[in-house]
Amino acid sequence: MTSHLQNVAIDAVNAYELARFWSAVTGHPLHPEDKPGEHECQVLLPTGPVLHFNQVPEQKAGKNRLHLCLRPDTTREQEVERLLTLGAAFVEDFREPDGTGWAVLADPEGNEFCVLRSTAERRP
Repeated sequence: MTSHLQNVAIDAVNAYELARFWSAVTGHPLHPEDKPGEHECQVLLPTGPVLHFNQVPEQKAGKNRLHLCLRPDTTREQEVERLLTLGAAFVEDFREPDGTGWAVLADPEGNEFCVLRSTAERRP
């Protein structure tokens, strides 16, 4: 017997607004029943688990023990710029002069995530 991953749960002070941010990041919709003020919201990804946002009273404290890594369709640099315009914050730079590495950003509630190189940038 095994278990199947249903969702990735992310605590949020404002579940609806954080879900809207991640909907814009991924280009995938919120659950059709999600509305402002909801305490639980979901971003419906086409494959794999959904992103599930739980409203909690406390702010994020400390470094994430689990985080999301994004592989963009465009270049890593273009995606970092797009995400910053959506409201992400730049946290740390692990990009190397040879083009390898990643950038660490944070969503509007401070949850860190990584932006990796695109598949095209990884080709030799």
